[in-house]
Amino acid sequence: MCMTDPIADMLTRIRNANRAGHEMADIPYSNMKKGIVEILREEGFIKNFKIGKDKSGHPTIRVYLKKPQGALKPLNDLQRISKPGRRVYVKSKEIPTILNNVGIAILSTSKGIMTNHQAKKENLGGELLCKVW
Repeated sequence: MCMTDPIADMLTRIRNANRAGHEMADIPYSNMKKGIVEILREEGFIKNFKIGKDKSGHPTIRVYLKKPQGALKPLNDLQRISKPGRRVYVKSKEIPTILNNVGIAILSTSKGIMTNHQAKKENLGGELLCKVW
């Protein structure tokens, strides 16, 4: 199967597992996906993740999702911004805030994958990958 946007596939797998009430989601491994999942864990949107292998021996990332606490969901939505057909790049002054800093934007910068807060602090721009709230 030829996948043109693996980041969008990862976000969709996490979103679908979260909405279905699953405890975990398995994602094919890549370094960029690992960086995004690390940020989701640091920011408290997911419990944890592990890197392992699937039945055929391919590396995967197993994402462990948080359970909702009453009416509050730890992860409401994930939205892809920059796509293969239309890349979105922002300068450090143009980095958006997501829902009055309730959510985060994830950027790919020259110093690696980071949140909008880290990129603003380090005065870096880059490709705006996705937003999470």
